[in-house]
Amino acid sequence: MPDVSAADPDIATPELMKAISASFNSRDVDRIVAHFTDDATFWLARGPEPVGRTLAGKAAIRKALADRFKVIPDMRWEHKEYVFAGNRAISVWTVKGKGADGESLNYQGCDIYTFRGGKICAKDTYWKQVEHKDRL
Repeated sequence: MPDVSAADPDIATPELMKAISASFNSRDVDRIVAHFTDDATFWLARGPEPVGRTLAGKAAIRKALADRFKVIPDMRWEHKEYVFAGNRAISVWTVKGKGADGESLNYQGCDIYTFRGGKICAKDTYWKQVEHKDRL
């Protein structure tokens, strides 16, 4: 089978996803942001909008991640699975860490990525909401 990823830089590959995952676990904001296009959009799981919070462009992504790692300095992801579909990929993970406010993170979630030119042009994050109330 020919290596289609070599001919098309938009194709998501296991190597690219592993590099992105490693950069997030390094919590090195510059290393992470290097994987994004200048005009990338990142939708966070939490926020005031129905989509969570929209970050538009590298500067906004850099600031939000730097702020997050100040509040949750040990934040880390255990990647369980990657799913590939052309220029898109899904990463399934568990995120853990402890916030400065005492909140413990231990959520399962996923990211839906879209790539252009070997970089992330869109990232949409979802995670399970852990509640301690009996409701559906």
